[in-house]
Amino acid sequence: MSATIDDITVSYEEDGVQVTKETGKEILSKGAWTTILFRYQSLDKKTGEFGKDMYSIRRYQKRQGEYSMKSKFNISSTEQAKKIIDTLTNWLKAE
Repeated sequence: MSATIDDITVSYEEDGVQVTKETGKEILSKGAWTTILFRYQSLDKKTGEFGKDMYSIRRYQKRQGEYSMKSKFNISSTEQAKKIIDTLTNWLKAE
């Protein structure tokens, strides 16, 4: 858990080896419920190299001074990310 929004990350280590590397972070909303969009890469244990960019939207709730993740949506591919962008762009044009 994290005490501040700035401390929240998707970077992760196992046995001293970084297996998930955060490459981008955008705070979409702040407050008791916080939403963050992350860009990250995962380590391919076979090659030792980090893979393609992946994306995750995560919701955190602040309780007793600490943020804990309550839900997440992982965008599974660049194609899916582009479809989300296109759909939101079209919907917002209609407003």
